[in-house]
Amino acid sequence: MATNDQLERKLTVIFSADVKGYSRLMAEDEVATIQMLTAYRGLMTSSIQKHRGQVIDMPGDNLLAEFGSVLAALSCAVEVQRELAKRNAALPDQRKMEFRIGINLGDVVVEGDRIFGDGVNVAARLEGLAEPGGICISGAVHSAAGKKLALAYKDLGKQQVKNIAEPVRVYRVLLDPDASSMKARRFNRRHIAASAAVFVITVGIAISTWLQPWKPKEELTPEKPTAVLPAEAPSIAVLPFQNLSDDPKQEYFSDGVTNDIITDLSRFSNLFVIASNSVFTYKGKPVNVKEVGRDLDVRYVLEGSIQKVEGSVRINAQLIDAANNHHLWAERYDFKLDNIFAVQDKITKSIVAALQVMLTEDEQERVARRYTDVLEAYDLFLRGRTYLQGTKQTHLKARKLFDQAIELDPNFAAAYAEKSFTYFSSFIMPMSRNKKVIKAAIKAAEHAVALDDSLPLAHARLGWAYFASRRHQEAIAEGRRAVALGPNDAESHAQLGSLMNWTGKPEEGIVLIKKAMRLNPNYPYYYLFYMGHSHYLLGNNEEAIALMKRVVTRAPYFLPVRRHLAVLFQEIGLKKEARTQVKEVLRIFPGASIEDERQRCYYKWEPALQKRFFTGLRQSGMPEGRRGEEPMTMD
Repeated sequence: MATNDQLERKLTVIFSADVKGYSRLMAEDEVATIQMLTAYRGLMTSSIQKHRGQVIDMPGDNLLAEFGSVLAALSCAVEVQRELAKRNAALPDQRKMEFRIGINLGDVVVEGDRIFGDGVNVAARLEGLAEPGGICISGAVHSAAGKKLALAYKDLGKQQVKNIAEPVRVYRVLLDPDASSMKARRFNRRHIAASAAVFVITVGIAISTWLQPWKPKEELTPEKPTAVLPAEAPSIAVLPFQNLSDDPKQEYFSDGVTNDIITDLSRFSNLFVIASNSVFTYKGKPVNVKEVGRDLDVRYVLEGSIQKVEGSVRINAQLIDAANNHHLWAERYDFKLDNIFAVQDKITKSIVAALQVMLTEDEQERVARRYTDVLEAYDLFLRGRTYLQGTKQTHLKARKLFDQAIELDPNFAAAYAEKSFTYFSSFIMPMSRNKKVIKAAIKAAEHAVALDDSLPLAHARLGWAYFASRRHQEAIAEGRRAVALGPNDAESHAQLGSLMNWTGKPEEGIVLIKKAMRLNPNYPYYYLFYMGHSHYLLGNNEEAIALMKRVVTRAPYFLPVRRHLAVLFQEIGLKKEARTQVKEVLRIFPGASIEDERQRCYYKWEPALQKRFFTGLRQSGMPEGRRGEEPMTMD
C-alpha cells in the first residue's frame, strides 16, 4: 500500500457537472432522457477537449473533468451552459435537461486515470450549490481568474458544505448580468404581491414562536449550521437566567432580562450571538456548558441567575469558555430594582471587554441605550410580551399593557413597536382586510422609528406593516435597516428573507434565511417553509418538496405546506402523493376548496402564479366547493 509520501499529488482545476432533476426525467421517459444525456455529454466533451481539458469520469448523470488552467475551465463552463440553454429553449419546461457546474482549484491524489481528494469533493459541493444552468466557483478559482474574463460574479460568502472541514468561499458566475437584472425586474413586476396568502398564513403561525421565544411550541432538533461567520468573530450563547425568586410568577422578569441582554449583544457586528429561540430550549434543564457550546457551535456561554425580592434584585452572571470550561469572568450584582438598566449595561460591557470585541463608532453609541428609564413601564412591557402568543385575545391583552407602558413613558419606542405588531397580528389572524387596522400598525411603528431610529425591532415591525399595505419597497428598506442594526437578529434575517421572496428576489431570500438558521440553530418550522417557498418560486421543485416534507414532520396540521406539496407533487408527476396531501387538507379542514382558496387570497394579485397554484390543486383532487373557515392551528 502506498504511503502518504508515495502518493502522486498535483494541483489542478476540477470541473464537476450533473443534471438537475435527473430522477424525475428518467421516471417520465427513460429512453428520451438517456438519448438527451448522451447528446448533451457529447457537446460538453467537445467543449472540454477544445479548451484542452480532459474528461475523467461520467458516472450516472455526472461528468468530472480537469483542466490545467482556471481560465480554460471557466471559458469552457460558460460556453457549455450557453449552448445548452439554447437547446433547452426549444423544449417544454418539464423536458429541459439543465446541468449544474462547479469548478475548484485544488490539490488532488492521482491514481491511474482517476483523481481523488478534497479538491474533487469541493468541486462536487460547488456543483450542488449552483443553479440549474448555472456555475459556482471556489474562492481560489475566483482569485486566479481575476478580471481576465468578461464575466461578473456574485459573492455567496463562506459556505459550510458536507464532509469538508473548513468553510468554502463560493462565487456564482453571472453568465449574463444584464439579462439577469432584466429577468429580476420582470420577476419583481410579476410577483410583487404574488405571495400575499403565504404571507398571511406563515406570519400568522410565526407569531407565537417569534414573539415568545422562551416558550417554544415544539421540540426542535439542532441541525448543522448552514452558514458561517468569519473565524475571528467570537460566538456566544446567553442561557436563560434562572429565576431564584420565591414567586414563580417572576419568571417573566428573569426571561425578559435574558432576552434583553441577547438583544443588546445582537447589535454588535463583530460578535456572533445565538437567538432566543435556541437558548431557551435549555430553560429548566441541567446544563453541560461544553455540550451547549458543541450543540450551538459557539465558543462562549453566559449563564446566571436572578433573585427579585420586593424592591431589590441580585444577579449572578458568569462567562465561560465552552471549549475548556474556563471561567473568563464572573460577577454578582446587588442593587435596587430601579437600577436594573444600569446593571444590564454593565453585563453587556463586561462581555464585550472580556471577548475583546471591536465596536464600530455607532455601536459604541448604541451600547448604552436602553428601552426606557421608567421601571414601571419596563415591567409592563415585559408582561405585555408574555401575551404575544398567537391569538387575537392575548394580543389584545398585550396591547393594553403596551398602552399602559406608553402612558407612563411616551418616549418608549419598543412599546410602540410591539403595539404595532398587535395590530398587524389582528389583521393577519382572522384573515381580514381591515385597512384601518394596518393604518394603526403603520402609525405605531412609524412613531417607534421616529423615537429611536437605531432600534432594530421598530424597523422590523414597520417592515411588516408596510408589506401588509403593499408598500413593498418601503418594507424591504425597513427590513434591511433592521438587519443592519441587528446583524445577529435571526428573526430580522428570516423576515427580510421572506420579504425578498415576496418581492421577486428568492435567491437573496435563501441567503438570508440560511443566515437566520445559523443564528437560530433550533429554528422554528416556518424557516423551512420560507426556504421551501423560495425554491417553489424559483421552480426548484425537488428542493421545495424536500424542505416542505420536513415542515410536515414538525407541523402536520399546517395546511399551507400541504397545499403547496400537493401542487409540487402534481407538477413532477407524483399524482398519488399529490392526492394524499389534498386528502389530508380536507381531513383537517373539511371546508377546503378552490373557491375557499380564492377567497383566502392565495396568489390573488398574480394571475400566472394563481393559475399554477389552482391548477395543481385542482388536478390533485381539491374540490371547487364552497367557502369555509379554516382553524388557526399552531400545531
